[in-house]
Amino acid sequence: MAPYFPQVLQVLAKITSKNQLTLPKSVTQALGPVQYFEVQERAGQIILTPVRIQRGDALRAKLAELAIDEKTLDAALDWAQKAAAKPLSAKKTAPAKKPAVKKLVAARKTTAAKPSSAVKPAVKTVSKRKTAR
Repeated sequence: MAPYFPQVLQVLAKITSKNQLTLPKSVTQALGPVQYFEVQERAGQIILTPVRIQRGDALRAKLAELAIDEKTLDAALDWAQKAAAKPLSAKKTAPAKKPAVKKLVAARKTTAAKPSSAVKPAVKTVSKRKTAR
C-alpha cells in the first residue's frame, strides 16, 4: 500500500528471464475473460489494452443473422474480381494548351549556338548479348 495514497493499492509484477509477465488477479478480474492484450510503449510506460478475438462460430452466427449465405459470398467475390480486372477509366480533362510554335522557333534561333562542322556528335553503340537460359 502506498503511504501517501491509502486508497490506491500498489501491485508489483515481475518480468521473468523469458520476458513473461504475470498480471495480478485483482487487475484481470475487473476485465473479465481476456486472453490477449495489445501492447504499446509510450513515454517509458507499457500500456496493455484487452483485445477480444472473435472465434469462427461467432462469425458464422453473424453471417446467419445477416442472412449471408455461400451464394451471396460467391457473387460478392465475383463482382470484386471483375471490378479489380477492369482498367480505371481515364478522367476526361481539357486538353493542355500547346504553346505557339512560332514563339518556340524564334526563341531557339536566338539562343542556340551554331554547331561546328569539326565537332562530330557522340554516337553510343549498344551491343546485344545473348544469355543462356
